[in-house]
Amino acid sequence: MIRESILADHAALTEIRREIHRHPELMFQEHNTSAIVQRELSKIGVEFVAGLAKGTGVLGYLPATEPGGSTIALRADMDALPITEDTGVPYTSECPGVMHACGHDGHTAILIGVARALVKEPVRRNNVLFVFQPAEEGGAGGEQMCLDGCLDGSRLGTKADVIYGLHGWPEVEKNRLLWKIGPMMAATNEFRIRVNGRGGHAAAPHLTIDPVVAAAQIIVALQSIAARNIDPLDSIVFTVGAIHGGEANNVIPDYVDLRGTMRTLRAETQEYGEQRFREVVNGVATAMGCTVEIQWPGGYPVTFNEKTATLRFRQLAEAKYGDMVEELVNPVMGGEDFSYYGAYVPACFYFLGLRREDDENPASVHTPRFDFNDEVIPTAVEMMTELALQPLNLAPASSNGALSHA
Repeated sequence: MIRESILADHAALTEIRREIHRHPELMFQEHNTSAIVQRELSKIGVEFVAGLAKGTGVLGYLPATEPGGSTIALRADMDALPITEDTGVPYTSECPGVMHACGHDGHTAILIGVARALVKEPVRRNNVLFVFQPAEEGGAGGEQMCLDGCLDGSRLGTKADVIYGLHGWPEVEKNRLLWKIGPMMAATNEFRIRVNGRGGHAAAPHLTIDPVVAAAQIIVALQSIAARNIDPLDSIVFTVGAIHGGEANNVIPDYVDLRGTMRTLRAETQEYGEQRFREVVNGVATAMGCTVEIQWPGGYPVTFNEKTATLRFRQLAEAKYGDMVEELVNPVMGGEDFSYYGAYVPACFYFLGLRREDDENPASVHTPRFDFNDEVIPTAVEMMTELALQPLNLAPASSNGALSHA
């Protein structure tokens, strides 16, 4: 019955997703998207509070119909990216230079769909918190939602016992579900370096202190951290993605600016990576006669999937979808601010495949051609609805794969 209800809702949820897609909003500016969420929750009588996380976050709450259950939190992110859309779809972005290039329009529509499905259920053993958060794309909106009390029962409802979230993945077959215990996605740190030298004429480099050469040496030396300072079985990535220095071919500039990122999978590696970063950058600059200014703003922690919550997801998913569920072999070195929720309650983040059968070269997220695949909405809604309805503590699966409930 649940699936039939969800399938009947597919067209309406697709329209909601495309409405959000047409009106993308950058982090902490998701006023229209927040209004859509509030509109849809109001229609079905789900209680909510708005204005969280600097103004655009929404927290919904649906109480259980029976006492004694748990409180399951479900999360969706709402913000878009500063990218000019090139999909050619009829519902393309109407906001120049801004688009939903990471599927957050889909995530939001899915969670609205879960709320719509749950209110139709006559028996609900668990309370459900619907966490619609802003600013995943660099603004740590998840952290702001937690600080504003979205999980502790202080703003609405009861304290969460567990939280689940998903992310659409365009390179994976549609409707396939990927899970992993432990590190799922990397911790992220951004860095900025200004290498200060002394400029002059390119024909007289001996009268200058060349920051271009020093910057080049720094870029190469940073790669030695992964190659020689970190256990080969551990993971760390240093990437310098932007270099800016000088304006003319015959002038050595006074300074060069570098921008980049570090990715790690363990807190210890993250801490040691920053230490070695500073030592290498300062050491190379000093050896080259330069000075440096380093900016190291805070980044996202590792997205870590708690074992019990993740095994519950796996058991429920495999019972419903069988071999369309698989374990992710290696963590993804991209970052996610879903990581913040795991500091408050057990958390599980999973991937949902988006790739269409006829698409041999799907557009990746964060590119102008990416568009969320609406065909996966029913599976996504059904999976999250199961996570909300079933007991938190499941008995082991029976020999035929069916669930038995404690």
